[in-house]
Amino acid sequence: MRILFIADILGGPGRKVVGALLPELIREKKADFCLVNGENAAGGFGLTPELAEELFALGVDVITSGNHIWDRKEIFPVLNTRRDILRPVNYPPDNPGRGVGVYASRDGAPVGVINLQGRVFMKEIDCPFRSVLPVIDKLHEETRVVIVDFHAEATAEKIALGWYLDGRVSAVLGTHTHVQTADERILPAGTGFITDAGMTGSIDGVIGIKKELAIQRFLTQTPNRFQPADSNLWMMGVLVEVDSVTGRTQSIERFQLPHDSSSKR
Repeated sequence: MRILFIADILGGPGRKVVGALLPELIREKKADFCLVNGENAAGGFGLTPELAEELFALGVDVITSGNHIWDRKEIFPVLNTRRDILRPVNYPPDNPGRGVGVYASRDGAPVGVINLQGRVFMKEIDCPFRSVLPVIDKLHEETRVVIVDFHAEATAEKIALGWYLDGRVSAVLGTHTHVQTADERILPAGTGFITDAGMTGSIDGVIGIKKELAIQRFLTQTPNRFQPADSNLWMMGVLVEVDSVTGRTQSIERFQLPHDSSSKR
């Protein structure tokens, strides 16, 4: 089974790249299942129901998220009604939505997806390490193929979770920091891992935000309104090939694709 994961989509520029490249990439890679992290799709902060529908129309099967999923209140009712938009599973249970699901891939095999959020340098929510084990056990009643989007700030926390879940899930794919790491690998018990899958948006900005606005905030230490940068656009992510019977990853490949085909990276 070939699973395509598109890293954090940042605002209109990120959606522009996805719209231009994703349908053909799904065909080219013969992807059986497509995940995207969409928590920054609405202007860099949050997700709206309308933008979620745009992503699904492009061939996306599941949208994962993170701490910014709460930035747009209009998504809250949708989190309760749609199974294919996830928020981190380790938020307290009274929050809207769900953080886990099982979905049919294009080849008919079931795929389990878990959305999880870290705690280091982030909100003090339930422990991701302790929260995820009963979720995995429940998923294994239906499928051995389980993908975890671990939305976390600290690289050490992401790497630790990868080792903790080695052999328990098919892949642990880090998100949130918007900088793709070059450490994709298969851990000894068969779990694919990357610390961060990167970002889909402008690499001429600061993690996708207009650089002059980010620099101004660092210089002045006062709030200003961030806006997505819109030049030199790239789509980043990983392609994971998984044995649908054992759930073990057979290969993991990171990619960076330019919106402008004349660009090189």
